[in-house]
Amino acid sequence: MQLCGVCSELVPKYRCPACRIRYCSVACFKRHKEDASCDPVKESDPASSKPAAVSNAEQPWTVEDLLDEDSQTDKVPLQKLQQLGDSEALRGLLRNPHLRQLMMSVDSAENKAKAMKDAMQEPLFVEFADQCLNIIEPSETENNDEDDDEY
Repeated sequence: MQLCGVCSELVPKYRCPACRIRYCSVACFKRHKEDASCDPVKESDPASSKPAAVSNAEQPWTVEDLLDEDSQTDKVPLQKLQQLGDSEALRGLLRNPHLRQLMMSVDSAENKAKAMKDAMQEPLFVEFADQCLNIIEPSETENNDEDDDEY
């Protein structure tokens, strides 16, 4: 089990975007920045032939690095995300240029919550969102229908 790179007391939930040290709280992050111990990670030179041990600072980002504890309860498993990519229904919806424009406007908006609320007023966007949710979290009635087909 890994401990916070600043206080060495708690399990870290976050990672500094500059030096990649793991820390457990905002207080530890502030302390880390105030101590001026933040040494930004430089991209390694692939031509370099000297072997180097992979440290925590050089490991790739994970979803856990970007999400806080509350957000992680809403994390979608990779298998479900792959099902989104395999869905012909979603592909069909994404062929619509209006839907693509709506998605780009939400993605580029400064206030994403407001942009999402506005997009949800569009029936096409709602259809897209519903289709995604049906793949990620099939409803109980769909699960029961599948069970009935087995008999």
